[in-house]
Amino acid sequence: MKVLHIEDDVAFANILKRRLAKHGIESQNAADHSQALLMARQFCPNVIILDMHLGADSGLLLIEPLKKFLPNSRIILLTGYASIATAVKAMKLGADDYLAKPVDTETILRVLHGDDENNALTTSTLDTAPQKLSAEQAEWEHIQQVLKIHEGNVSAAARHLSMHRRTLQRKLKKRPSFHDKS
Repeated sequence: MKVLHIEDDVAFANILKRRLAKHGIESQNAADHSQALLMARQFCPNVIILDMHLGADSGLLLIEPLKKFLPNSRIILLTGYASIATAVKAMKLGADDYLAKPVDTETILRVLHGDDENNALTTSTLDTAPQKLSAEQAEWEHIQQVLKIHEGNVSAAARHLSMHRRTLQRKLKKRPSFHDKS
């Protein structure tokens, strides 16, 4: 198996490369869009592990060109910013799997091998893998992150989320956390 890991965090990419090598998996790293496309052409991987954020660029922009060039390669999107919207968009663009960081090597190996019983998107794995979030949990965590960025300002957070302010307030009222009205 040949894996191309597209990740701007060089330290993380090198750690994963060493761990995959211990399991007999040949891998190469790319740190940005142009390097990723070049490496994909030269290395012809079976699987591509793609980070969602590549510096100022989005990894989502690479899914379509990679799928065009390597239609039989599986694409696994790896992100520290799990949200329902990005998961859906990634799948529509052609990603095969979507994993939230932090993720352990065993989970990555299960997804790489594509075993239906252990695939990251199957119900059994969702029940046993703590790094996988339910849609509701992912949405809630994303809302909390945006609220934190905007220092609890609901109007600013709603604009950031492309959501009506009242809708956001209703969601917050259901599960108060970062934004508590005392």
